[in-house]
Amino acid sequence: MTSFDADDTIAAIATPGGPGLRGLVRLTGPDAWSIGLARFIEGKPGRTLSSPARLEGVWTLDGWGPLRVSLGVWSGTRTYTGQPLVEVQAVGSLPVLRAILEDCLNRGARLAEPGEFTLRAFLSGRIDLTQSEAVLGVIDAANPAQLDQALRQLAGGLAAPIRSLLDRLIDVLAHLEANLDFVDEPDVDPLGAEALAASLDEASREVLALAERLQGRDRPEGRPRVVLVGPPNAGKSRLFNALVGEARALVSPVAGTTRDYLEARCDCDGVMIDLVDTAGREAAEDRIKSGAQAARAAQALAADLHLDCQAHDARGIDSPEATIRHLALWTKADVEGAPPGRLAVSAATGQGLDDLRREIAGMIRSIATGDDTLAPTSARCGDSLTKAGRSIAFAAEGVRLGEGGELIAVDLRQGIDHLGRVVGAVVTDDILDRIFRRFCIGK
Repeated sequence: MTSFDADDTIAAIATPGGPGLRGLVRLTGPDAWSIGLARFIEGKPGRTLSSPARLEGVWTLDGWGPLRVSLGVWSGTRTYTGQPLVEVQAVGSLPVLRAILEDCLNRGARLAEPGEFTLRAFLSGRIDLTQSEAVLGVIDAANPAQLDQALRQLAGGLAAPIRSLLDRLIDVLAHLEANLDFVDEPDVDPLGAEALAASLDEASREVLALAERLQGRDRPEGRPRVVLVGPPNAGKSRLFNALVGEARALVSPVAGTTRDYLEARCDCDGVMIDLVDTAGREAAEDRIKSGAQAARAAQALAADLHLDCQAHDARGIDSPEATIRHLALWTKADVEGAPPGRLAVSAATGQGLDDLRREIAGMIRSIATGDDTLAPTSARCGDSLTKAGRSIAFAAEGVRLGEGGELIAVDLRQGIDHLGRVVGAVVTDDILDRIFRRFCIGK
């Protein structure tokens, strides 16, 4: 990706392999029209085309005979890539699509690198880095919740507030530097230290709050994490097996059987989650129990949702993880009725399990609705946002301490640079490689 050249024309098959009614070969670049229309009988030299246009006709291939295809053509900069674009739609046969692609390559196009179409969209300013990652999120979405999340990020759910914040900080920096450069000029307003510090404090809080929101969202596959918590012998492992659909966890009437955590993928009413069984919450009386409680606490803190399991009394969550959203369960509904405020379920009889799956799906969807950020974006941006927030806070502190404007400007520039890395205003080859190498060819 570091040898990228925007002046050449690229081509690739844009539809996944396998049988299909129609398939797509995509070209973009300065020569996309001439290459795409050269073999197309209706696109004869000299024909004037408007843009966008859709053509029906025949693509002639040596040794294949005529192929009935459709062509979509777009010119100018108002395309996905910001360059002329041609899409050849033919029968969804991989040998046919490969033959069309090979013909395009023989006529001067280059095979696209993974993600190069979206990379050109970014470099032409059509989308920013967070939206580039959202394109991959849409492609890889495994359920409606993940698709909704990716579409919100694609629509600017993360980038919009950061760009607004960047504009404000750049205005502050420009005002600050104007005072440095023209301190003797009478028409330059003096910088109000109190107002400036307050403004920077507010900006720092916004950035750090966003960074905190992204913590724990950087799991590679991005599935919500639902953790079973509660006291020993509360039926957590039996419920884990029932939800997963197989006997994965060891079940025993002896309290404290679970010592390590166990994780499995689980489908809850169309929402795919990572379900985690943990040790019961108890005092760490020895080294083994201490290790079990440490593992339990780590998993609980990394959760998006707790299933708070009780079977003997109606106590609520009394742990430090109580700030995480939770669903209160009564896990032995086949033995005793549930107290108020708890969903009655029974792994032994299956009572309430369908209701539980629907409740989990609903809560996960509501959590996703408030979080427009995909896991890969969170992993990439979390450090930059934290550093940006700290740099802006340092600048605010410098204002209060009466430091020179040059030092305050240095901290402020660092904060702006870190924010710029999130949306791509500041970009390196390493960042581009990390993002676009995850794409398939043709996207």
